[in-house]
Amino acid sequence: MLKSLHIKDFILIDELKLDFDKGFNVITGETGAGKSIIINAIDIIFGAKAKKEVIKTGCEKSFIELTLADYAHSTKDIFTENEIDYTPEEIIISKEITETTSRSRVNGIVVTQDFIKALRERVIDIHSQHQTYTYIQPKYHITLLDSYSDDTHKKNLCEFKDTYKEYIDTQKLYEQAKLAATQTQDKIEFLKFQIKEIESGAIENLNEDVELEKELDILSNAQTLKELTYSSYWQLYGNDSNIVDALNNIKFDISKAVNYDESLTKLQENLIDALETLKDTAFSLRNYSETVEPNEQRIDEINERISLLNNLKRKYGRTLEEVQKTYKTLLNELNSIEFSAERANQLEKKLETLNLQLETLAQKLSDSRKINANKLSVAITKELEKLELPKSNFNISIEPCAMNQNGKDNVEFLISTNISESPKPLIKTASGGEISRVMLAIKTIFANADKVDTVIFDEIDTGISGKASQAVSDELLSLSTSHQVIVITHQPIIAAKGTKHFYVAKSQKDTTKIFVHDLNDENKIKAIAILASGDITEESINLAKQLITL
Repeated sequence: MLKSLHIKDFILIDELKLDFDKGFNVITGETGAGKSIIINAIDIIFGAKAKKEVIKTGCEKSFIELTLADYAHSTKDIFTENEIDYTPEEIIISKEITETTSRSRVNGIVVTQDFIKALRERVIDIHSQHQTYTYIQPKYHITLLDSYSDDTHKKNLCEFKDTYKEYIDTQKLYEQAKLAATQTQDKIEFLKFQIKEIESGAIENLNEDVELEKELDILSNAQTLKELTYSSYWQLYGNDSNIVDALNNIKFDISKAVNYDESLTKLQENLIDALETLKDTAFSLRNYSETVEPNEQRIDEINERISLLNNLKRKYGRTLEEVQKTYKTLLNELNSIEFSAERANQLEKKLETLNLQLETLAQKLSDSRKINANKLSVAITKELEKLELPKSNFNISIEPCAMNQNGKDNVEFLISTNISESPKPLIKTASGGEISRVMLAIKTIFANADKVDTVIFDEIDTGISGKASQAVSDELLSLSTSHQVIVITHQPIIAAKGTKHFYVAKSQKDTTKIFVHDLNDENKIKAIAILASGDITEESINLAKQLITL
């Protein structure tokens, strides 16, 4: 269940903190006051897309933090799997939204959207007007029916979806193999020529061309290098007045000076180090000058090799690494062509096997869907009776269709709200008030089936009044005995049932701002009175008190 909500710099809200009740939470306020912004914030923190436009004007970012409790321990496994500390009494989810990005954290740890999605499925169900539109669309009905099913059906459905994906992937490979099998012999010969040409380069070192250029530069200037390095050696240690001997003399003098002043010891050590370094350098230069030699034959070999590598790079890539990548691509293409006919036959046989598996699994799904459809139809019809639609008949039509990712069933919800009419598609027959009650009936059943803790309704009372409003309020109150319920409503009968009442108000002075008040018993009566008559009068106050005690 949701314990508290903290919102900062979100749309029209500067900062807001709400503490929810475990039972029936009601949110009221004038039309356009911003009630749905609260639900929007909860929706976003549970993974709905957060656009930069939600950042309050003049602010750098928005921040939403939600604290919930998981007394049923339904989310413990996903915390364990993701190595996040699990404290069922207090799980803190936060969302920070900037101009360029958004980031979710759970108990201080950055988490993925997949984690948030998994958490949402275990914790909360949010019903908005947009979801009402979604639910009446036939294409979503099969998903709703499947979500009502038992574990065996869900296991079969997962197996079917995996097999169907494998079938589609295999079909794509089969089409590619058939296409490859039509390649001409000229194409095959050209591929073989290209492969052989790259193989003739015998490329083993991807930096060979760079290293050869360096070696060529040395060999081409060998005589100059020989002269320069020997000259350097001669000056350091070769001639009679060389630098090393001069340093030896200096070292000798400083050694004497140290006898008189020990502070010169460090300088003496520096001279000894420098002398040894210069000796080593002199010998290295002499050795280098003795080993470097012009080698015309090696120069010719290098030039020839560079020419070959450059030719390959002109044809197959700017670098030797790209040439090797091209080589692998050509090999794969040739192998694909040469083995395409055999491969196509293998894939065709696999498709036949997968198709048989799909038919078997699809039939299992159809059989269990028909059973679940009857159960769900009866359950929803009973709920509709409670919601002042006593003559309603809710049916679920299951007709065969072409195989797809859900099986071979076309599922559609049908309803008749009048005893004289046969059931027709939900999208075509139900009025606004009837749709609201149908949605409440569906949500009530699915909330129990999904075992979520919290159910949120954004204006589920649209288009209803009178006895229907009373029935809806009774149903919501009943649901709140097993679930936390949060409702945005304009109906005083519904608002009167709330165990916690929030009133949303909008201020438009210098800037537009939204405020939410947690009402005490006295102010709750006033808020319901305003809903009932538009004003606070003695009569509306008395009516509000009567509604609360009903």
